[in-house]
Amino acid sequence: METPSVCVDEQKGSIQKIQTLLAAKDDTSRFVGLALLKSVLDNDEDLRGNEEIVVTLWKSIPPKFVDRLIQTGARQKASRKDASDMLDLAVSVLHTFAVLLPEVAKANSRILDRIPQLVAGLLHCSNETAHLALETLVSLVSQPAGALVFIAVEDLSPLTEIAPSQPLVLDTLSHAWLNSMTDVTDKAKLRTTIDKIVGSLVSFFKGTDAVTLLDFLANLLPRLDPEILPPNPSWLSPLGKFIRTLATSRPTAASRAASTNLAAALLEAYPIQAPTLLFSDGDAIITNPDDKPFSYLFIHLLLIDLRASLPLLLEQLNSPAYPAISLRLTSAFNVVSHYTGYLLRSLDAPTSTPWILTSPDLLLKLRVSLSETMSLAIEFLRDRWDASVAGALGLHPSARDAEVTTFTAAPPRRPLTWESKEAQGGVVPEDPLVLAGVRALAVWLREDDNEMLRKEAAGLADMFVELFRGSGEPGRLDFRRAVLVALEGITVEWKGVEAFLKHGGWSVLADDLLAILQAQTKADTDDAEAARGVEVVRVLLPIVEAEDPGVREEWMDLVTRVAAWDVPAPEDRPVGVVEEFQVAVLQLVTALLVNTHAGMQKRSVHSTSAVLGIAGQLKKRIRDGGGDPGLKESLEDVLTTLGRLR
Repeated sequence: METPSVCVDEQKGSIQKIQTLLAAKDDTSRFVGLALLKSVLDNDEDLRGNEEIVVTLWKSIPPKFVDRLIQTGARQKASRKDASDMLDLAVSVLHTFAVLLPEVAKANSRILDRIPQLVAGLLHCSNETAHLALETLVSLVSQPAGALVFIAVEDLSPLTEIAPSQPLVLDTLSHAWLNSMTDVTDKAKLRTTIDKIVGSLVSFFKGTDAVTLLDFLANLLPRLDPEILPPNPSWLSPLGKFIRTLATSRPTAASRAASTNLAAALLEAYPIQAPTLLFSDGDAIITNPDDKPFSYLFIHLLLIDLRASLPLLLEQLNSPAYPAISLRLTSAFNVVSHYTGYLLRSLDAPTSTPWILTSPDLLLKLRVSLSETMSLAIEFLRDRWDASVAGALGLHPSARDAEVTTFTAAPPRRPLTWESKEAQGGVVPEDPLVLAGVRALAVWLREDDNEMLRKEAAGLADMFVELFRGSGEPGRLDFRRAVLVALEGITVEWKGVEAFLKHGGWSVLADDLLAILQAQTKADTDDAEAARGVEVVRVLLPIVEAEDPGVREEWMDLVTRVAAWDVPAPEDRPVGVVEEFQVAVLQLVTALLVNTHAGMQKRSVHSTSAVLGIAGQLKKRIRDGGGDPGLKESLEDVLTTLGRLR
């Protein structure tokens, strides 16, 4: 048996021999040294784990020699028998060091400058060597320095040509583009490159099911900076055809997920072009009335998927499969939301022919299907929220937090598998599926006159209020706009108003309204915040007007705080949503003063005068800024009504 010292001596001897061969002047010796190096690294685990020796060996390899091996192997593969050996060895060695080198060394130009040769040699590699080359590229472009080198390569056609048979091509492109976004200096050039490469990929994937391409784009598009996203690419239409083909040809689980996810990504990235691409069927109904249009089939399939999946989803919160399932269902909800909006715009369009989506009987079937799906969504959201916040009914909190130790070698497990902080779905305010579900439900509640569904949704009032309250916290998703739309729907019914007020909805929305108003005192004219403020008023105003026999005394605090608002100086900009919000707040305050009892009106006389002063200043601002006539009329109503009260 050899002693450790003998093994170390042999290892040093092998390393010295390899370094001597690599330092030789003739390429034959270098080739032998490189082959010997590859063999040693493949068979010596101790050596592979020694970063210092690995770095030393890497520095012993002449970089230009590796480039020459790849070039010669690619150029002469068809004419020389040993050419493929050169190419295979060079790629294999680079792959090995891409795995073994520490991150600092992988960010060095000594290995990153090999990227162009790896790309150029791809078309001449065997399938196995091409796979190794792509794994190497993925490793190198997974850091910003490597990504910048990659996007500087002028000819990426070797990648696009083999993409249908080598899925790692898409991983390489994705990592390179996403990791170079923040550091690239010429964003316009990168945008042009992405547009060109995606167009080439679409061409090469024709004749295939394109599932891997759709997956790639569904993951890429939502993550691209708006500056880098191609504005009106020619490949949108072919992608729409891919989606239509997959969705209507007995889709598998993989193709259903890919088409759903990409449809949602396209609708978010291209809100003007994508809806027509996916939902408009042109003259299909007129020319062939017996066929169901694609828009109907697509939405119908998504609704079936949602109804089949939601009842079983809580059981899978701790399952590794949850992220993929959740992503698909999130996309399905988002597509349904976009479809509902597109349908409403289509019905309001001045000319009907170009907007025809489906026949009235199919629309009725879709309406029934949508209502059934939203009812299941309400059940899912209720259970999901209860699991996250309240736990199982009657179960002590300690039973949820503790771990159960088994008598086997398995690790401790949680007693409840439906919710925990470690669940794949995370907590509710951080789960995109919950946001997508609330958004889709909200749009349908507001637009569909379904009394029963609105009463069902009133049972979610506590969840809506808490999601709104927590949306400003770091790391949380912003539910506020979706919740406001939902509240607008459920507060049409008295049961919804009662639930909203019972769970503190008034104070939460009033505080948000005042926060938006105070931010404008600091000359912060955020249009998005002001637009949300208008929606808050849209929810609160009908509640105030319907309250009988008069508004609650605690609501009058809003009047006092608005009366103390320090109106900002006029800005040199056109009248817009900020002024619309300010007028809406004054309308809400006026409604509160009108619908309170006489005694409170007398006690609020100073506040009324202050609000009148604010209205007067705002009137001058709107008049000088050329505001909308409807806005002026609303403000005149405020001034007239408050004038009578004073």
